[in-house]
Amino acid sequence: MNMKRAKQVKQVKQTIFAALVWGLCTTAAQAEHIGSVDTAFKLIGPDHKVVVEAYDDPKVNGVTCYVSRAKTGGISGGLGLAEDKSEASIACRQVGAITFPGPLKQQEEVFNQSLSILFKKLRIVRMVDQKRNALVYLTYSDKLIDGSPKNSVTAVAVDHSTPIPLK
Repeated sequence: MNMKRAKQVKQVKQTIFAALVWGLCTTAAQAEHIGSVDTAFKLIGPDHKVVVEAYDDPKVNGVTCYVSRAKTGGISGGLGLAEDKSEASIACRQVGAITFPGPLKQQEEVFNQSLSILFKKLRIVRMVDQKRNALVYLTYSDKLIDGSPKNSVTAVAVDHSTPIPLK
């Protein structure tokens, strides 16, 4: 009887763990879809695409980052099971008056979005270039096991009359 109960408890723990992993992996940054173009026709399921999304920096008012990335189509892409390519491009721009609600870390991940059902994420990291009073944004993709060297970088100059507050 104890063996049966132990097995049931183990199964419940595994189910809870799987649900937590699924929940963490499907949580995405708040992206605004700007547009997309089809890159390859798929007879069944959606076409392969390049999508453009906008991300407003949550800690810097007046800065928006535009990211273009590949989105896999077909049956697996339509079901959300496909692994998207690692390539992405980023362009961050001043879209209003730049203000800082609080101090920033020297380097901080500001967005991440799942690109596969389990392990791969698109990440955007903000770095402060204090000498030039600029915000540098780096986008890259990673996997839990293997990193990806493919990346893109952009910078937003901040007027020198508005110093960037650091923690």
